[in-house]
Amino acid sequence: MLNFLWPILIIISFLFSLINGSIENINNSIFESIDKVINITITLAGTMCLWCGLMEIVKNTSLINKLKRLLRPFLNWLFPEVKNDEEAMENISINTIANIFGLGNASTPAGIKAMESLQKINNDKKSLSNSMMTLIVLNTASIEIIPTTVIAIRSSLNSQNPTDIIVPLWISTIVGTLTGIIVTKLIIKRSKNK
Repeated sequence: MLNFLWPILIIISFLFSLINGSIENINNSIFESIDKVINITITLAGTMCLWCGLMEIVKNTSLINKLKRLLRPFLNWLFPEVKNDEEAMENISINTIANIFGLGNASTPAGIKAMESLQKINNDKKSLSNSMMTLIVLNTASIEIIPTTVIAIRSSLNSQNPTDIIVPLWISTIVGTLTGIIVTKLIIKRSKNK
């Protein structure tokens, strides 16, 4: 759909600028946008490198084990089918920790590994297991304590207070995650009762 929509919008804006005689404004906008895109990309790349590096350091310390132990009761409740599968729980834990610290891109490899682990123990390889659905919801909604990507974007766009987003983001991610978990658990319970 977007592959169809964006070219149409670009063509319409180009035609509109030709009719109004403001083609120069389009040229200026293109070059200003390129400058902004480069600045945002550099800021995001730097932020991701920093947090991915810190995540790798944390993985090699006892801190990751403490964080995993702290999350374990919650994850055992969320993923009762795999609570005894160490490989799956390890990957789910790392994915969840990375999401909590706002490292969406850094959490992707652990999320993929977690899905692969869950697929290994999935009885029906053609459909999602309950744990796989729960992981997707948890990964999508994920509570974020430090929204690093959003702060980096706001910073790169010269926001006066890039961290003002933290409290509203806490509220929205907590509500979104809780809603997602409750709905998923209700769907799972309903499907088991059928």
